[in-house]
Amino acid sequence: MQTVIGVRFKHAGTIYYFSPGKYECHVGNKVVVETQHCIEIGVVVIEKKEVHEDDLVQPLKTINGIASDKDLKKEEQNKVDAEAAFSVANKKISAHHLEMKLINVEYTFDRSKMIFNFSAEGRIDFRELVKDLASIFKTRIELRQIGVRDEAKLLGGIGPCGRMLCCSTFLGDFMPVSIKMAKDQNLSLNPTKISGLCGRLMCCLKYENDEYESAKRELPDYGKKVQTPDGEGTVVGLNLLSRIIKVRLKGRETALEYTLEELNGATPSM
Repeated sequence: MQTVIGVRFKHAGTIYYFSPGKYECHVGNKVVVETQHCIEIGVVVIEKKEVHEDDLVQPLKTINGIASDKDLKKEEQNKVDAEAAFSVANKKISAHHLEMKLINVEYTFDRSKMIFNFSAEGRIDFRELVKDLASIFKTRIELRQIGVRDEAKLLGGIGPCGRMLCCSTFLGDFMPVSIKMAKDQNLSLNPTKISGLCGRLMCCLKYENDEYESAKRELPDYGKKVQTPDGEGTVVGLNLLSRIIKVRLKGRETALEYTLEELNGATPSM
């Protein structure tokens, strides 16, 4: 077992594990760490805990220390400079007539690299743009083409529910979402109803999916013959979350509702 802390480099970003070493770290502390490519500042989101070595990416790196006031001022200055670089980069993109949309600009903490996140319909030849940017900012330039879901995560916004986007507030990683989830939850398959700001299926379709799948396994399907306390009938409706089955009995026009326990044997007859 190894003692680790969980660190995030972006709000709602992926959590990475580091060894706290000799430092006493608490949730909310900012720490300086060495990643694979540069020095960065991250926020502790998981306090010290024991994790098995097999669950860690080895070798486990130790944090460089708790961020000082000087480090925090440098981090703030990096953000200010990155905002200024955004305008410069946009002008250069226009000058090169590139069909790309700049999303944001980031400096690594040690300023060894600038990262320009952008979206585009297809592949972009940005070699000349990189040369221009490198000559202006005098550091290594990395251009990253990101998808629409990552764009929404970076920019944020308000979803159809009226709340801030899940991906930009608490979702560390995107979960796979399928149209089958919408079907299982009896939702309208109108794309405008089940799509988020990114134009993809809403991440929240995943949240209750396990419960709906469990209910579907327990309840009889539409059209099945079942035995009820009032006789045999046909399933004509289901309330999956409440486990309520609507049954039309033979010789009756009005359907009756039953709980799963009220049905004879709690399963549909064969």
